[in-house]
Amino acid sequence: MTNDRPDLLDVLTDRFHRHMERHAGVEWSHVAARLLASPAAMLALAAMEETGGEPDVVMLGNATDSAGGPVTFVDCSPESPAGRRSLCYDRAALDARKANKPSGNALEAAAAMGVEILDESEYRALQRLGEFDRKTSSWVLTPADVRTLGGALFCDRRFGRVFVYHNGAESYYAARGFRAKLVV
Repeated sequence: MTNDRPDLLDVLTDRFHRHMERHAGVEWSHVAARLLASPAAMLALAAMEETGGEPDVVMLGNATDSAGGPVTFVDCSPESPAGRRSLCYDRAALDARKANKPSGNALEAAAAMGVEILDESEYRALQRLGEFDRKTSSWVLTPADVRTLGGALFCDRRFGRVFVYHNGAESYYAARGFRAKLVV
């Protein structure tokens, strides 16, 4: 992955200013300072951008503020990022497939990018800021008790509502990816 810092910063700056409803009260100068101090965050954001995530600063009920607190970026692409689809949930699910294995799994892809997958509550918080995944779906971090039984959770938005579903963790679909977050 490339780290074209000025180009990526320009994209992030423009997106930040076009979508102020996602981060009311946060100042871009605070965000930019945190990014410029973290080359690892810039690489993770570049990966989010390159895979179609359209990352933006969002308020998910965390400590994000303009006075020095952490800044949270989340994929805000209208649909699940195109460069992160057709993945099963995790390594155990990938290893369990006997035939027609996908190219990888969501948890390892997120880790390789330096990001985390949203959990169900974060996904729901994101949906209060806009309408996402109206044609696609996204894996969400699955509780251990569900995963132990072979399942994994995913979410989408249909009929004006957010739904959470279950599937076998080894399943994968062309319209299912994952949404990531990065706390800087």
